[in-house]
Amino acid sequence: MTISSPATPRASSISAEGTHRGPLRPIDWALLLCSGLIWGASFLLIAEGLESFEPGVVTFTRIAFGYLALSLVRSSRVTVDRADWPRIAAVGVTWLAFPMTLFPLAQQHISSSLAGMLNGAIPVFVALVATIALRRAPGRWQLIGIAVGVIGLVLIGVPSLTEDSSTALGVVLIVTAVVSYGIAINLCVPLTQRYGSLPVLWRSQAVALVLTAPFALTGLGDSSWQTSSFVACVVLGVFGTAIAFVLMTTLAARVGPTRASALTYVEAAAALGLGIAVRGDSVATIEVVGCATVLAGAWFTGRAEH
Repeated sequence: MTISSPATPRASSISAEGTHRGPLRPIDWALLLCSGLIWGASFLLIAEGLESFEPGVVTFTRIAFGYLALSLVRSSRVTVDRADWPRIAAVGVTWLAFPMTLFPLAQQHISSSLAGMLNGAIPVFVALVATIALRRAPGRWQLIGIAVGVIGLVLIGVPSLTEDSSTALGVVLIVTAVVSYGIAINLCVPLTQRYGSLPVLWRSQAVALVLTAPFALTGLGDSSWQTSSFVACVVLGVFGTAIAFVLMTTLAARVGPTRASALTYVEAAAALGLGIAVRGDSVATIEVVGCATVLAGAWFTGRAEH
């Protein structure tokens, strides 16, 4: 999927505006909803994978099957300039290898519902990075959104302060991963506008495979075989690490990084609902309030892109 526009920036730019800055069209809503629902289910799949596999094995397996899925599509192998490889590698680190290693580690200490709710802060960090990269002062709604989002993060994290240190560690790991996502989504936009989503993601996943392989090898000895966990990792890879990423990067190239990151509205809600319905996760009232606050902040932040 290639997005072209007379105003398309060099792929070496840290970030870029979307090629379509008007109201979201039906195709944009479809991309947003589909990727948000898939990623909302990913927290549940990670939790299932952790039932028998160590975190490093879960991360490597999902990236491996995502890479294999994209390898089946010929357009993934479109040539890219050598000069853009460092930025593609940076996407592989900040959107795949680093945060995908942190999420399974974090979910050893916190529920899939809490992980999904914390993930709802992504638009706040995407907006912060975009503001710095594009050298454009934030508007009134963006400032309000960032402030509200930070308040929401604090509310979500409050229960962890009264629990053991491992829960607090899980929250810190998720927030660190979310910051990394904020950088990665911005990096991906100019690259996708130049080459399309498939060539960028396929190469980024190759980088991530190499980087995460040592952690997978280390974790093999402490892992056990369980078919349901393996199937969960396969589904997570094909849908969460291949299809959802293609949909998301295509959307971000169209409508800009901040508005595209609004898919976490759907993602957080789906993670919360599935965590409660399937795994029986318990969620404190203040965490639900924090989730709603983060989503409100993300919505306000998204308005600044118009």
